Amino acid sequence: MDQIIDIATDGRHLSRDRGFLKVSEDGAEIGRTPLDQIAGVIVHAHGTTWSTSLLTELAVRGAPVVLCAANHAPKSVLLPIEGHHAQGARMRAQWQAKAPLLKQAWKQVVTAKVLMQAAALEAIGEVSTPLTMMARKVTSGDGGNIEAQAARHYWPRMMGPDFRRDIGAGDENALLNYGYTVLRAATARAVVAAGLHPTIGLFHSNRGNAFALADDLMEPFRPLVDCTVRSLVKSQGAQVDTPAKQTLARLIATDLPLGDGQTPVSVACMKLATSLGQSFEAGKLDLALPRAPDSLTLASLGS
Repeated sequence: MDQIIDIATDGRHLSRDRGFLKVSEDGAEIGRTPLDQIAGVIVHAHGTTWSTSLLTELAVRGAPVVLCAANHAPKSVLLPIEGHHAQGARMRAQWQAKAPLLKQAWKQVVTAKVLMQAAALEAIGEVSTPLTMMARKVTSGDGGNIEAQAARHYWPRMMGPDFRRDIGAGDENALLNYGYTVLRAATARAVVAAGLHPTIGLFHSNRGNAFALADDLMEPFRPLVDCTVRSLVKSQGAQVDTPAKQTLARLIATDLPLGDGQTPVSVACMKLATSLGQSFEAGKLDLALPRAPDSLTLASLGS
């Protein structure tokens, strides 16, 4: 099972020991995890050190190392420069993709996100009809900005009427930052493994964003974090503590309906990124987008 490793205590040293990531403190080993099970490493702590051999082994496995600020938002991500046997051809196809294909891809991503938001609201007893109706109105490239309209309807019902999404704030926002960091790490790994370049997005195009494509493709998965954070806040408050981080990190193992079966979030990210790469090469869009899980699954996230 894929795992997210979180380093939150100051002064830890990370190294490779045979096939394991070893965590040490003051020269003594305090934990280890098989490298083949690691989907990403998230570092919040000061004074963390690591060996070059460990970073190389993580790169070989496509596992990103994410460095976070005090608000738990990612500030730097270390990713491998090679991820797929046909990476060169696929990146050329990505760069040369025509605007209509990119706009249709973004339309499908936004539609999937809004439908996931609708399912999330239904799972907590809120009316989902306005969002399902909005999802039907998404046009190529989301020219009508349905994503923003859906967000204005969604957030007060998901997190309360006084909630404002602010990446620099604490409490619920800090928990959301951490959960989205977990998703971003899993999606960035999937993007690189699919032979795509994370900077070249479908919609996100901020010149300073090196992970625009990862930010695009993680959009349909965000409501899973939202449901989890809502549940955490209700049950134990808005502290970004170890139990909360562990709960959010486990999200990548949540099963989602995809195709004819159930697929963990980490694998669903891989399938989505791979399908996008294949679409670029074929010049025809065929995205493997997840569907929302049932209400019971969504309502139980974070509990």
